[in-house]
Amino acid sequence: MGSKMFEANDGNFHSSVLESDTPVLVDFWADWCPPCKMLTPLVNQIATDYEGKLRVAEINADDNPDVVMRYRVMSLPTLLLFKQGQVVEMMVGYQPKDKITNKLVPHLS
Repeated sequence: MGSKMFEANDGNFHSSVLESDTPVLVDFWADWCPPCKMLTPLVNQIATDYEGKLRVAEINADDNPDVVMRYRVMSLPTLLLFKQGQVVEMMVGYQPKDKITNKLVPHLS
């Protein structure tokens, strides 16, 4: 996990993601998922590029079934952008960095 990212889980999700004053991009991943491993460096870059405007969390889907079920994450990787406690963007599967940032930027003010 990159230094600009934090680990979210079933226990801290409400306080660290839903109550955040800053938009939070949540990366749902698993160890067995090759596209997740391909996406991780891009998500790390986004965390660095938008530091101060965006918080970025990783959540292991296998270890945190409550959050996975609550947000109906059916495929990995899945990126959810939360703003003021609500999902405002959802991206499923590997995405190139520019496609991710094009969806994020309008929500960062």
